[in-house]
Amino acid sequence: MCSKSKCALLILLFTLTGYSFPTFAQVDDALLASIRKAGEVKAALASNPPFQFISPSGKPAGSGVDLQNMVLKSMDLPELTPVFTEWNSMIPGLMARQFDFVGAGLNITEERCKAVIFSAPFWATQTGLFVQPGNPKRLTNVAEIAHRPDIKVSMPGGPYKEHALKQGINPSQIMLTPDVQAGIATVVGRRADVYIGGSLSITNPNEKGLELVIDEGAPVYASGIAFRKEDKQFRDAFNEQLVPLLRNGTLERLYEKYKIDGGSTLTKLLAKLDKASDIVPSCE
Repeated sequence: MCSKSKCALLILLFTLTGYSFPTFAQVDDALLASIRKAGEVKAALASNPPFQFISPSGKPAGSGVDLQNMVLKSMDLPELTPVFTEWNSMIPGLMARQFDFVGAGLNITEERCKAVIFSAPFWATQTGLFVQPGNPKRLTNVAEIAHRPDIKVSMPGGPYKEHALKQGINPSQIMLTPDVQAGIATVVGRRADVYIGGSLSITNPNEKGLELVIDEGAPVYASGIAFRKEDKQFRDAFNEQLVPLLRNGTLERLYEKYKIDGGSTLTKLLAKLDKASDIVPSCE
């Protein structure tokens, strides 16, 4: 039993602690504190219209940019400040604290999960083979390319390269590209016979001089926003605002806004994916 005065003091302390908990949680988050001090959110992006690009007004735009800005606004944070970066430099740049997170949408892989943590997937796809119109080489899947050493392949690396090598494609057949635009150029310029990437990674491929062939036997891949492992608390808070936007039709409306095909297909794929470990079980 406590005295009346001690009991009153304890009640006051519990009340104050309970009331102040969200504030303490925010203060304890180093990334959030750093962002508030700097007054900006620096995110690594890639030049990948209409998902991410600089508008004529000079501001970052695209479906992925808008989606992340909606999340940041709901967290009472400013819109992102873009740091356009080559894909292979994104995780090293994140580790070197050149930006707060990688908003470009990195493919979730076992190797990457050893270095970073991911948000809930906000993009998912099957493997697509982007070929010249009419598909002159008659390509239908990744596996068959292993038996055709004359076929030259371009791709962004990551899980697509891993899958290609597992299927027996010779490394000498593969040309790694820094971004999607460079991948498109290799096929249009006939330096490669096929660009292998996500089936939704190139919107309206026919308008860009390409034809899409879906590899029905390939695994589903997904991408998320990458954070440093010590920023798990920030990642979790980000996810709390992101996931509802992936479920309530917001993502589809953004795809319609930017005239991107496949919004409904993407939403259906994402409905089964709540976290990175749904793609790679070892991911946090």
